[in-house]
Amino acid sequence: MNESSNGITQLNIGDIVTGTVLKVEDKQVLVDIGYKTEGIVPIGELSSLHIEKASDTVEEGDSLTLYVKKLDDDEVILSKKAVDAEQAWEKLDEAYQSGKVFETEIKEIVKGGLVADVGVRGFIPASLVETYYVEDFSDYLNEPLSVKIVDLDREQNRIILSHKDVVRDELNAKKHEVLQSLEEGQVLEGTVQRLTNFGVFVNLGGIDGLVHISQLAHEHVEKASDVVAEGDSIKVEVLSIDRDNERISLSRKKTLPGPWANIEDRVSQGDVLEGKVKRLVNFGAFVEVFPGVEGLVHISQIANRHIGTPQEVLEIGQEINVKVLDVNEQEERISLSIKELEQEKEASEVKQYEKDDDQPGFQIGDFIGNELDKYK
Repeated sequence: MNESSNGITQLNIGDIVTGTVLKVEDKQVLVDIGYKTEGIVPIGELSSLHIEKASDTVEEGDSLTLYVKKLDDDEVILSKKAVDAEQAWEKLDEAYQSGKVFETEIKEIVKGGLVADVGVRGFIPASLVETYYVEDFSDYLNEPLSVKIVDLDREQNRIILSHKDVVRDELNAKKHEVLQSLEEGQVLEGTVQRLTNFGVFVNLGGIDGLVHISQLAHEHVEKASDVVAEGDSIKVEVLSIDRDNERISLSRKKTLPGPWANIEDRVSQGDVLEGKVKRLVNFGAFVEVFPGVEGLVHISQIANRHIGTPQEVLEIGQEINVKVLDVNEQEERISLSIKELEQEKEASEVKQYEKDDDQPGFQIGDFIGNELDKYK
């Protein structure tokens, strides 16, 4: 834009001018650009986005940088959109090349995704909004969203943005951070993400680790769902880390009190317990009296008589009662006896017999006396 000898500004199509908003109408804006006539900015040239009223973007007194789009003797058509787009394309190309993450505001919800104002119209396809499926996008309107450009074509006027890529990059960074910070033996709090037939996947705040079904509890676990549920917060110990393949082995069992913990508080010498025969060996039988706690019935304590092998009296899986002879938590050892219970039972039966025998009643002579008289 040049100034003529008579002081009136000379304009050419393509000039960039600065003007002050004089009047805001519904579908256009009048601007003083120091020319013989006021400049007109049609509503469609105010923004790259769809707007209903010119007053949605400008107000009287605003200073605008504008592009001269059309020039007649009595009319000057200006564009704010063209200036914004020119400036925006340079910044967008730079952001695209560098993979920069920036914040933008969602201006429209359209079929298939969201429209953002990035100086020009940017589109976020529905599949690139989140890492998960979104049913309703209404909560995104007029809200800021961090994005990166995944496709840019100025000739086609196409800018594709993605919030999903930003989230995924953040998750990967977090995963890497957690993976590097883990150490074997470390005890962490995690959230149960997924149950499978071979174990449980636990989220450690950025990466999942596997608790194999054998590491869920001290006792045998048939199904993971018998012990934990999705969403549960559990303590786990790190067993091993394969950073190259991003695999973490965890144990819940190791964070739980062992089956022998405080056993002397639960069991005392002389107690009678119910148990199941788990193993038979040549010197006796191992009987499980609590989950994960087996005691030994020595062969000499199996029966109230001499036996050659435990198999003569017992079989695996048999439910029996046993008496505690001795318990040692430190050595994780319980000595049991079946024989003592049999002896006590016999002694009780003898005592009862003797008690019954003392009761007044008939003598055998009373019963057969008259018969003997016949032979006298």
